[in-house]
Amino acid sequence: MIGNRIGDRYDIIGTIGEGGMSKVYVAHDVILDRDVAIKVLNYDFANEEELKRRFQREALSATSLTHANIVNIFDVGEEDELHYLVMEYVKGLTLKRFILENGPLEPEKAIPIMLQLVAGISNAHHNGIIHRDVKPQNILMDEDRNVKITDFGIAMALTATSHTKTNSVLGTVHYLSPEQARGGMATKKSDIYSLGIVFYELLTGKLPFSAESAVAIALKHLQEETPSVRADFPSIPQSVENIILKATAKDARHRYVSADAMYDDLLTSLDPARANEPKFVIPFDEDETRALPIIKDAPSLLDSEQTMKMEPVRLEPEPVKSVPVPQEKKRKKWPIVASIAILIAAAIAVLYLTGMFDQQVTVPDVLGKDEADAIALLEEKGFVIDDKLEQPSEEYEKGEVFRTIPEANKERDKGSAVKLYISTGKETMTFSDYTNRDYDSTKERLDRYKFKSIMPEEVFDDQPKGTILRQDPDPDSEVVPGETDVVFTVSKGQETRMLESLIGYTDDQLNKYARSSGFNITVSKKSNSDTIPTGQVMKQEPTAGQSLPIGSEVKVTVSKGPAQKPVKTYVKRVKIPYEVIEDDGSSEDGDEEKSPQTVRIYIQDRENSMTDPIKEFEITEDTEEQITVELEEGQRGGYKILRGTTIIEEKTFDYKDIQ
Repeated sequence: MIGNRIGDRYDIIGTIGEGGMSKVYVAHDVILDRDVAIKVLNYDFANEEELKRRFQREALSATSLTHANIVNIFDVGEEDELHYLVMEYVKGLTLKRFILENGPLEPEKAIPIMLQLVAGISNAHHNGIIHRDVKPQNILMDEDRNVKITDFGIAMALTATSHTKTNSVLGTVHYLSPEQARGGMATKKSDIYSLGIVFYELLTGKLPFSAESAVAIALKHLQEETPSVRADFPSIPQSVENIILKATAKDARHRYVSADAMYDDLLTSLDPARANEPKFVIPFDEDETRALPIIKDAPSLLDSEQTMKMEPVRLEPEPVKSVPVPQEKKRKKWPIVASIAILIAAAIAVLYLTGMFDQQVTVPDVLGKDEADAIALLEEKGFVIDDKLEQPSEEYEKGEVFRTIPEANKERDKGSAVKLYISTGKETMTFSDYTNRDYDSTKERLDRYKFKSIMPEEVFDDQPKGTILRQDPDPDSEVVPGETDVVFTVSKGQETRMLESLIGYTDDQLNKYARSSGFNITVSKKSNSDTIPTGQVMKQEPTAGQSLPIGSEVKVTVSKGPAQKPVKTYVKRVKIPYEVIEDDGSSEDGDEEKSPQTVRIYIQDRENSMTDPIKEFEITEDTEEQITVELEEGQRGGYKILRGTTIIEEKTFDYKDIQ
């Protein structure tokens, strides 16, 4: 099929899935330029013109359904004896697959899904269409968790096929209403029953009724009340459980009167006022005198032919009308009766001794024997092997017989058939991929499978705390829960460390701290500082004392010293006179010898202070000296000139006074 074009417009691209009745492909509609899903029926309509017309009629009626929660049917066609439906293509997965991967769901997540399902079914009912086969496999979910129901009309269209016996039931037995299991007419309330079973599966992750045969499951739908979801999950409100109990009532009269009523009940089911409402109980009906027969030995049901097509179950035996027998005149008959009995007994004895009657043989106990040994022993006793079924067994090893029909020690005719059940080992399950999920919710979900152990190994990681990083067993591996230890590597969040104060750190100190702490330290900028020396950290972000994940970025600001301010320069030339000391006449030759005089110059500016002189020298005559004072904006300065101890000149001024 893939690569072909059907209907002159649908190019088959690939396979989506396959079931017992059909195979589904994804195709491209070349006329409308869109992808569609094409369901090709696995049925030969040859020589069944009436059935073909019925299928087309029912399928076409389903095309009238237009609702957000119903898969649209665009076209119905036939080509080369292939009958197909062209439907809306929903990219996603079936609700069954969603439940397997995510179930059980909390009520807060399950109810929005149910509201969509019930809304879709309600729309169909208002249009006079009953689904008849509501099940998660017929429900699609897109990437935004919008659900859409598919296969409307298919069950009804094929009910009369030669694949079913007269009055038999076409449908999936796990979701089958009691009236359908009895071979009765499916009604709108049959869909409501199936919706209740789907709701049960959403909340628990499992089906309410299970058994080793379709017949046994159907009988449970007829005889047993739906199990309580609160028994496994006590946190589910009673108001939510009541919806399931009412929808799955055995008598359709006790179910919701319509899908609309069920929808309204779902809307308010999580209201706090309804959390502790009384449990739904079937109303007592004194006129209800018919009771379903209880079959206590469920395994014996498998003595009959197992088939998914359920024959109607008679609710009560037909009354036998007594026929009046004319009264004859009493007379002694016992001599005649005794003679006849003796003759019959003698004949039976002769026939038995001559082998005319089949001999009764005791079925040997072959439980625990391997298949070959069991068959050899049974054949030795005169039995033939009817069928061999392979099923899981918790008690018997793979390849061993764990059950026979008839059972051991039963008397059966020599040459009669025995059915063998061969163990495939303990029941396995496919272990899903749980990475990137929350550990606590995953463990709660897996606990119901009773794994040998479920243990976390916590490691530091960038993923949020509680996220599953790795798992053992690997995804998609087949495991026996009771023999399997599950180990999840779980993130405990990022490793953290307290950030120290980096103020005053030099470049070398920063590099050393970065290596020891694991922080990523970067210099974001450099700024002037009047207090922090050049090259040292003056600011950090985040601030010290915070607990940060290893690898976090820490930004620092490094000082480049005080900021440069505007400078003005004061310049003046000052004459420093030499002080002449008068001669006292002691000099013999009359020539004066001048003694040197010490001069000290002090300046207060941005570079100097009055503490020490900037210049010191001696003079023997008047001397002129240039004074230079450099002041920064806002600074006060000046100068002072001493000759010996005498102040020759002194002056102070502000930055603003300098012209």
